[in-house]
Amino acid sequence: MIPTRKEADDLLTKYNKNQSLIMHALAVEAVMLHFADILGEVEKEKWGIIGLLHDVDYEMYPEQHCLKAREILMEHNWPEDYIHAVESHGWGICCNVEPIHRMEQILFTIDELTGLIAATALLRPSKSILDLELKSVKKKWKQKSFAAGVNREVIEQGTKMLGMELDYIIGETIKGMQNVADSIGLKGELS
Repeated sequence: MIPTRKEADDLLTKYNKNQSLIMHALAVEAVMLHFADILGEVEKEKWGIIGLLHDVDYEMYPEQHCLKAREILMEHNWPEDYIHAVESHGWGICCNVEPIHRMEQILFTIDELTGLIAATALLRPSKSILDLELKSVKKKWKQKSFAAGVNREVIEQGTKMLGMELDYIIGETIKGMQNVADSIGLKGELS
C-alpha cells in the first residue's frame, strides 16, 4: 500500500479536531515538501504525507505521543517506513526511534522550528509570515522566554545531524511555510 495525501488527511482529522494542531500539520507538510524540492527528492509526496501525519496521535494521546502513532498507523496498514519516519520526530523527547534517513532528520529538525516561526510571525504588525525575515526569527531565537515551549536544543541537534547551518534551515523553513500562509492562518494583513 502506498498511502495517498487524502488518506493521510482523513487519518489526521479523524484523530485531531483542534485547528491549531491541524494548521501545524499543514505547516510541517509544506516545509517537508519544500525541502524535498530543494534536495531533489523523487518521493516528494511521501515527504509531505509524513509531515502532515507526524502528530496524528498528539491530540488524543499527548502522554503517549509517537508511541500511539505506531499503533494507529499499523491499524490502518501503513508501511513500516512511514511509521518509522513519523515516530522518529520524537527521538529523545518521547521515544527512542532515531531519525536515520534524511527525510526523518528534516522532520526532526523543522517540527519545533515551525512553532517558533509561527509565533514570531504572529507578533509582527502584519501578523503575516509573508514579510517575515530570518533576522526576526533569529532575534526571537535568542529570547529563551519567547515561545519557551519550543525546544531549541532539538533544532540545533537536527542541524548538526543534517550538516546544515541553522540560518539556512530557518530561512528555508520560512519559505516552506510561506507557500501555505493562508491555510496555516499566517497570511495576516498582507495579500
